[in-house]
Amino acid sequence: MSQPEPPREPGETEAPGTLDQHGQQEMIQRIGRGIVHSLPPGWQEVRVRYRAVGSYRELAAELIAPNGTGIPVAMTSEVSELFAELRHGMYQPQRGTWISATYRLSRPASYSVDFNGDHRPDWEQEPPHTEFAAELSQYPRATHNIPGWLAERAGLSAPRAATSPDQLHRADVFDGTDAVGRPVTNRQALTPEERDRVLEYLERAPVVLAARGYDSDRLDPYGKAAVPMTFHTDGSWIWPGAVGYYLRTHELAPQPELVEHIREHEFQLPYVDDEARELAVSVITAEQHR
Repeated sequence: MSQPEPPREPGETEAPGTLDQHGQQEMIQRIGRGIVHSLPPGWQEVRVRYRAVGSYRELAAELIAPNGTGIPVAMTSEVSELFAELRHGMYQPQRGTWISATYRLSRPASYSVDFNGDHRPDWEQEPPHTEFAAELSQYPRATHNIPGWLAERAGLSAPRAATSPDQLHRADVFDGTDAVGRPVTNRQALTPEERDRVLEYLERAPVVLAARGYDSDRLDPYGKAAVPMTFHTDGSWIWPGAVGYYLRTHELAPQPELVEHIREHEFQLPYVDDEARELAVSVITAEQHR
């Protein structure tokens, strides 16, 4: 059960980002009490999802049956107001604030809250474009902290590093081959945490070219056909889908220059406009026809 709620400016008398850690925990507990007061007797587990951008808000809650089935349940308006205050208070300069939150409660006193500030929420109803621009006005972010989907919906045209084919960097899957054609690499492995963040960056970047089917895995003893035949770009670099595949499947890190580029962007994918995608396609197709 979910519906957009009337616009309201949270914390009208306070600047955004005024909640410290103690204040945030206190607000989270108040939300929990508000959720419990909205529930019918005998409940065991509930999941509440809150999504917001600009002044647009959605609230959806469901009881979780023992078999995992979700049963919609209504929340009081107080719960939505408290979520709005928490979102307002958790703003961080240059980083913005979260866009969606999932609050889970289980009897007798177990709870967890997950916040999402970067990924596109699964909206019940797509908010108006104006709300995305309002989000960045009310909760400003540094350019490199604006996810591509948010920049696009807000009507931004982020600058890109490459403006001509010779400025685009191309990533190689391997460092070379040995005398019998086997791939050779000499790269430092990524830590588990950094591996996941680099992998997310690689795989979330726009696909600008794709072929049907799969290429052979050159590190698999049987050479199974599992490697995606795609190309991605972030506007500065181009890389085959194989780069992400070998990192995910064989822990093979991308070439160090690409990893350093991703680190410099703090693992945040920039907005890639149509011109950047077209430039990447022209470079890839030119190389394929050589």
